[in-house]
Amino acid sequence: MHFQEWLRSLRPGADGVKVPELEDLRSLLPSVPALSSLSLATSSVLGLGALASLMAYWLVTRPRPIAPPCDLQAQSIPGDPSCRRSALLKDETLLEFYHEDTRTIYDMFQRGRRIAGDGPCLGFRKPREPYQWISYTEVEEQAQVLGSGLRAKGCQPNSQQFVGIFAQNRPEWVIAELACYTFSMAVVPLYETLGEEAMVHILNLAELALVLCDKEEKAVSLLAHKEKGVAPHLSCLVLFNPFSTALVDKGKSCDVEILHLDQIMVFCVMYFGTTGSVNPDESGYFEISQEDVSISYLPLAHMFERMIQVSMFCHGARVGFYQGDISLLMDDIKTLQPTLFPVVPRLLNRIYDKILGSVTSPLRRAVLRYAVRRKQAELNSGVVRNDSLWDRLVFNKIQASMGGKLRFILTASAPISPTVLSFLRATLGCLIFEGYGQTECTAGCTFSMPGDWSAGHVGAPLPCNVVKLSDIPEMSYYSRNGEGEICIRGHSVFRGYLRDQERTAEALDGDGWLHTGDVGQWLPNGTLRIIDRKKHIFKLSQGEYIAPEKIENVYMRSVPVLQVFVHGDSLQSHLIGIVVPDPEVFTDWTKDRGIVGSCEELCQNPDVKKAVLEDMTLVGKQAGLKSFEQVKDIHLHPEPFSISNGLLTPTLKSRRADLRRFFQPQITLMYSKAAA
Repeated sequence: MHFQEWLRSLRPGADGVKVPELEDLRSLLPSVPALSSLSLATSSVLGLGALASLMAYWLVTRPRPIAPPCDLQAQSIPGDPSCRRSALLKDETLLEFYHEDTRTIYDMFQRGRRIAGDGPCLGFRKPREPYQWISYTEVEEQAQVLGSGLRAKGCQPNSQQFVGIFAQNRPEWVIAELACYTFSMAVVPLYETLGEEAMVHILNLAELALVLCDKEEKAVSLLAHKEKGVAPHLSCLVLFNPFSTALVDKGKSCDVEILHLDQIMVFCVMYFGTTGSVNPDESGYFEISQEDVSISYLPLAHMFERMIQVSMFCHGARVGFYQGDISLLMDDIKTLQPTLFPVVPRLLNRIYDKILGSVTSPLRRAVLRYAVRRKQAELNSGVVRNDSLWDRLVFNKIQASMGGKLRFILTASAPISPTVLSFLRATLGCLIFEGYGQTECTAGCTFSMPGDWSAGHVGAPLPCNVVKLSDIPEMSYYSRNGEGEICIRGHSVFRGYLRDQERTAEALDGDGWLHTGDVGQWLPNGTLRIIDRKKHIFKLSQGEYIAPEKIENVYMRSVPVLQVFVHGDSLQSHLIGIVVPDPEVFTDWTKDRGIVGSCEELCQNPDVKKAVLEDMTLVGKQAGLKSFEQVKDIHLHPEPFSISNGLLTPTLKSRRADLRRFFQPQITLMYSKAAA
């Protein structure tokens, strides 16, 4: 091939392929054929010309770094060094509305409908089939009809009467919520794993008379509360799925009407949609557009997922639902090909472990490490892309396993290891943003900024709120040192807990600051780092304070560890742990140490326990854990903590009280051995 032809072949085409980096091109220069018939001087001139052409081509096509959109140092509020606001703000006025035509969630959906028109809105699929889509127009029409039906059943348009939704993520969930907002009714989501006591508490606190359910089993559980006389307000259940006549009879016996969704949607209404059209905004690199797709699998009863969906709807984008089985999530992702992936750190840790576990040979591991270093060097200079030489040679299969079209990953709800975050930013070749917040502040109060690809923080304050750090003397955290309890004030902060003034007074102080219970630290670049937890801290007998969640996040970096629960109390001088091994790597990990067997057998092996504890201790030392923060004994448990066994919340956080009760025999045994 002539050199000119080879050069032309490097031009970007429809597949988006670009010329490799300059360092990669150096290896290609020796392959440029010399013209033996020409003199040495002529060949040298041609060679220099070729090099100049390559340099010019590289300068034109090289990836451009992403510059941060603001100066993170311009956040301080005069007179209060512990308090910060968003540097995106032009003055001290907090952002209340992002778009002038949106004031409510209903307005946001209407804006998206005007952008998308009759375009796809909600997607669902059956096993081994492609996604089917419900259009924005169809969603709006169904919401209006359902809302009319709810009004006919006695639901009133005010904030004092509530409609319950007790279902997994699916299109009907969103349609039901929008139906309520269309007629100014309020929604109370119910978790599938709330537990009987919590479920009854919510049913009575919200005085729920009508609940929409997806499955007959959930309706039966609600009727059981009615039969016991502990849910007296319940009078109507509306099911999404078909149900048996036995359920209808059971409902009649306890004076609860059982209806199918179709039965309540027969009321005819006049279409009153807003007229006119709105042209789509010119979408920047970091903005959601009509072409974006998100996958919905995190519980819709959780504010994080709700806000993701609202943001998608506001821009006319699409939301596809998983099949309801978390084990099929990766298959759903491959089929849907989302551009936006909301995720909790626990799942990112699993993806990280799976990538490393799939690379077994020393040569492939060396290539992977080198490729990651090269991509991380680009990230450090502000370049984010998925079309480099390393993406094509090393990371293409990894990216294809995530659908191949990811633009954004949003992670929140718990800290993520900087090692994992940097690794996935390199291998997945997309923007990964980390945020922090609570339900009480509408999901988020800080968010990492485009152009800042450092790890180990949760970003800067959002434009809708200010963040300050308050002193915690008992933990030696002081705002004068840039440390303290994270407090939030702004338009996103809630007004209080329903009919619970005592808890409201604990969370909100007299000046309107929401006290989160988390401990933060301001970093030199203006971002916030979560360093501790005030709510779950406890003392050991020697007086040392322990933040178990911080320690657990460290131990989950240990290769054989999937999950860990760290326990201690004021009567004991040391910590112990319940450890769930990672089934995908555990047997191979022990085999490398000369121990074979099933996962259950290995968990009973004292040599395996010793090896796992040693690895965890090493990881803890590398992460800077103090001696009293290291667990001194562990119990290996073969079954993962899950939502179904009641040991995880629907947002995949540990139910600490339930874990303590469940493993009390093992906890008692470990402490008794230490005392012997």
